[in-house]
Amino acid sequence: MAADIPDFTLNTGYKMPSIGIGCWMGTPGGGEVVEKMCKDALAAGYRHIDTAFGYANEEFVGKAIRESGVPREEIFLTTKLPNHHHHKVQASFEESRAKLGVDYVDLYLMHWPQAFTEDNKPIPHDQSPTFVETWKAIEGLLDTGKVRSIGVSNFSIKLLEVLLREGSVVPATNQVECHPCLPSCDLKAWCAAKGILITAYSPLGRPKEYDGKPVFLDDPDVVSIAQSHNATPGQVALSWGVQRGTSVIPKSENPERIKQNIALIKLSKVEMDTLDAIHKKPGMHRSLLRYHEYNPDGTIFGWTYEELGWNMSKGGIVRVD
Repeated sequence: MAADIPDFTLNTGYKMPSIGIGCWMGTPGGGEVVEKMCKDALAAGYRHIDTAFGYANEEFVGKAIRESGVPREEIFLTTKLPNHHHHKVQASFEESRAKLGVDYVDLYLMHWPQAFTEDNKPIPHDQSPTFVETWKAIEGLLDTGKVRSIGVSNFSIKLLEVLLREGSVVPATNQVECHPCLPSCDLKAWCAAKGILITAYSPLGRPKEYDGKPVFLDDPDVVSIAQSHNATPGQVALSWGVQRGTSVIPKSENPERIKQNIALIKLSKVEMDTLDAIHKKPGMHRSLLRYHEYNPDGTIFGWTYEELGWNMSKGGIVRVD
């Protein structure tokens, strides 16, 4: 039975469950672990699964769906175009669809605006294929009937303004890192005005990437709210995300945690205001992901923060203008 959680209606008219299971395992692959995780999630009432070509586990996600006993039409399935396939959108989409073993995908995203060469080297942001060229190719997939909605991921207002000016289809969603340390209020408001739903990846901050330190999950205010609801700090963060109008895609391999993560609590206005202000505490307004540390020059997969339109300094620290 599907969990009793809200749906969000996309600008295409299709409904997306507010909570999904994320399938990025920290490194590409995951195999049987991903398969079991998805089966556990579907058994717990999840009806939204988020994977990607780059996660290298689409086959196992598809197997979990087929063997779950849940009808395909009840599951909202997202996958994504990898950076090194921007020049061959149709072929990459069909490869993902074949690996998943499905007739259609509910949502297909451009995973990043950056294009790579076939051997995974970044292409400068103003060289072909540009993200606009890639988006136009993704728009063409709608005519195939094999994808119901299309969207983007890791896009800023700066890039979305270009996309909406040059493209024909408004993205249904923009999937970005989003949690109490990085609420992205301006981006969320801008997207809402354009009919674009924000989906939050790493809504729990991906604590393993910070030596097991949860950052905001052990914040005294978050802990206090959790205790008052007899809930976990993770449930508080996910409930905040859904209540503010974003879909969330937490990842957990633990069956009990999977169940907890889809059990929403009702937060009061005072509690929402408290959580809205977490990022204003000293040292808290930042990304919590490791990709800010991959390159000593501070670029993200070959692009500068300025080119991405991210108001950040090296390390993913949000700049105060």
